[in-house]
Amino acid sequence: MVTQHVDLTEVQKESLADDYNLSHREKQIMRKIDLRLVLGAALGYSVNLMDRGNVGMAAIAGMLKDLDFVGYRYSLMVLMFFVTYVIFQPPSTVLIRKIGPPKFLSGIILSWGILMLGMGFAKSWSQVLAIRILLGVFAAGYFPGCMYLLSCWYLRYEVQKRFSVFYGIGCVASALAGILAFGLIHMDGVQGIAGWRWIFIMEGVITVALGVLCYILIVDFPDKASRSWRFLSVEECDFVISRIDRDRHDVEPEAFTLGRFLKPALDIKIWGFAILFCCLTMNTYAMAYFLPIILSEGMGFGVGASQCLSAPPWVFAALVMFATAWIGDKIQRRVPILYFNVCLSLIGLPMMGFLQSNAGRYIGVFLTVAGANANVPACMAWQANNVRGQWTRAFSSATLIAFDGIGGIIASLVFEKDAPHYRPGVYTALGANIVFFLTVTALALWYRRCNRRADRGEIIIAGVPGFRYTI
Repeated sequence: MVTQHVDLTEVQKESLADDYNLSHREKQIMRKIDLRLVLGAALGYSVNLMDRGNVGMAAIAGMLKDLDFVGYRYSLMVLMFFVTYVIFQPPSTVLIRKIGPPKFLSGIILSWGILMLGMGFAKSWSQVLAIRILLGVFAAGYFPGCMYLLSCWYLRYEVQKRFSVFYGIGCVASALAGILAFGLIHMDGVQGIAGWRWIFIMEGVITVALGVLCYILIVDFPDKASRSWRFLSVEECDFVISRIDRDRHDVEPEAFTLGRFLKPALDIKIWGFAILFCCLTMNTYAMAYFLPIILSEGMGFGVGASQCLSAPPWVFAALVMFATAWIGDKIQRRVPILYFNVCLSLIGLPMMGFLQSNAGRYIGVFLTVAGANANVPACMAWQANNVRGQWTRAFSSATLIAFDGIGGIIASLVFEKDAPHYRPGVYTALGANIVFFLTVTALALWYRRCNRRADRGEIIIAGVPGFRYTI
């Protein structure tokens, strides 16, 4: 049998997108991207969360007493991190484009690793406060930078799984941080150094080492990735760029101007997503910074037990996160996932704040931590699905994470000096979840209305015929 050679046009080639060979090739390329980009970014974020949250572990291990953290000094120290964290968010998504992700992201990881080492040798609470302020400056760029970078590499209905792996590894690291802290405080007295100081010193060493590794692992944007440590060939980069461009038509980088960067500030949905993230992170930061203290002072567990019991809720959160992310990408819907997760928190918070038994309250901690943290990648995916344009995406990422910091400021003020039930914090967290639920509903109704108008030919969404908002 003679096989006739046929030259395919570009249109015919695109029609073969579901062909086995193309699908197999696509899977190989995406697996390569996942292993380098998602895991590299996730490793950096894991130490980011560990280094931000280890003050809670150190607090119950003797830091508060040794450095004279009386009154509201601990809350002030937690709060001031978020002040600089919010202020330095917007420039980060511009700088990552100018400097390049490998240098920018690995550089700030190294910087906060060095600051962690300095925290281990602080002599007063004011020195810890100063280091935390600087930590906010350097940590500000990492999360929005990674979020922006990841959203540039994947299709709209691939991102939630990747965001969940990225954020979920951080949650597992937060779980392990408690167990690691429990081990490190047993170095108390080694070289004449207190156990709580070893938490900062050893985690600082780990962070510096991962900063070097992330310089190798983290890759550039798709249009420049062929130059990233022989990561992808030029042909593979072109393939990735073409599939992204077919999905949302915004793969090409746009020249930066301040007006172009700030123009999305007039888009109401940008601020809707920011409000959602503020409500979410008010809950996540409250658990990250105060859970060991709640377990110790609120439920009466010892130092070691409080540090170890802080771990299981984060592991459970990661499992819920991965499961809901897989479902969300599979059904190509975001709102049902957001509703499900927020309901977990709305059930867990009253259990944590109003039940009398420690067992019931601890189950409430599981639901609260899982609901809030599982919704973080779900919210990020919803935002990434409904935003087009390079600098619109950059501005939206910056505002999202800036409001993340505002959530952290609120969390730092509402869970202090209210043991054993922390009712003011519980009421505030419940209010945040109700606002989250209502904001999701309002955005979903507006998106549905816009999609129906586009179906009738009355409007063109985001300037792209055929583009529809994800609900």
